[in-house]
Amino acid sequence: MRESGQGRREARKRNCMYSARTIFIAAAITVISGCSSIGGGNGLFGIGGDEGLLGIGGDPETYRDARIMPSMEIPPELDSYTIDALYVIPESPVISGVTFDDEIPLPKPIETRRREGVVIQNLGDRRWIVIDATPAQVWPLVRDFWAQLNLELDVANPGDGFMETAWLEVGNAPETRQKYRVVVEPGLHSGSSEITVRHIQDLRTQPIPILVEWPEASDNLEMEQQILTAVSQYLADRNDIYQASTASLLAGTIEGARKANLIDNAGGSPYLQLRIDYDRAWVQVRQALNNADIEIVDSDRDGSVFNVRFAGLIQELPEPGFVRRLFGASRQQQELVFRDFTVRLQRNGDSIDVTSDALEELEEATQLNRELLQVIIENLV
Repeated sequence: MRESGQGRREARKRNCMYSARTIFIAAAITVISGCSSIGGGNGLFGIGGDEGLLGIGGDPETYRDARIMPSMEIPPELDSYTIDALYVIPESPVISGVTFDDEIPLPKPIETRRREGVVIQNLGDRRWIVIDATPAQVWPLVRDFWAQLNLELDVANPGDGFMETAWLEVGNAPETRQKYRVVVEPGLHSGSSEITVRHIQDLRTQPIPILVEWPEASDNLEMEQQILTAVSQYLADRNDIYQASTASLLAGTIEGARKANLIDNAGGSPYLQLRIDYDRAWVQVRQALNNADIEIVDSDRDGSVFNVRFAGLIQELPEPGFVRRLFGASRQQQELVFRDFTVRLQRNGDSIDVTSDALEELEEATQLNRELLQVIIENLV
């Protein structure tokens, strides 16, 4: 039976689709087989027992005798910044009387102990520890610090986050007795804490006071600094500080809100709330602007205002793929339009409110004000 014209056309269409699929599959197999030469069979690494270029998985002597190949040359019209000599085979040293062992030792494991996020900050005569751990995690370790020194605590209030030592007698100050107060509280950022130390001293000839009135500043700043440094070193040396099992349930009642919060008013402008004193807030905001590379045109501490230039948050475009990069594709650069803003600090009870205002009428002013405050809070340290 002869096929009709319509049938022949359908058959040719199916053959073309089949041929296209065949070409695509063949190309895919070529790519996959090329990739397999990197990791399998007699590939670059020779994983699976076969000998590779580096001899891993094959004869352990192979990589020692491997020849140094010339560097790959890339045509000038193509990008070459992603190609680097990461696995350079060094020349074998010739040392008389020394032979290599047959067994090649495995590399030592990387040190996984965390020693990050424990720093001492200061402002004038004030000092405090900033640590990337919650108050509930920090509290039991500060108590352990005093236990290691065999020093008793008169008061330990994890709910309010403070502890006080008993009166101490120091050998180099036989005429006085000393006492320390340590406060653990939330930091500027979520999951961080701040630790302050206060020191007072009294004459031993005086009766021990029943109630202690702690001054605004320590009686001896040097002795305060010694304890603060010792506590920071102790915390930095503890590798279990970030484990949940070390957290104190009682200390979990310490006020959990961080000291810096970006607040969106219903129907109003957003503002940044800093639960710190004015002097520290001024320094921290200036430092945050500098950390974010935001230009400060001028500032007036008495007027509590910074004048800055800001272009808004820049959305990062995705990196082009490997094929596009080979053929010279490049990222489109977003146009930056810098505008003038005022950043103002205002006392509000025990906290400082930081606001941002654009100096010109903009349709997106509210969004830009919020973005500027977001940049500030993310760059507080």
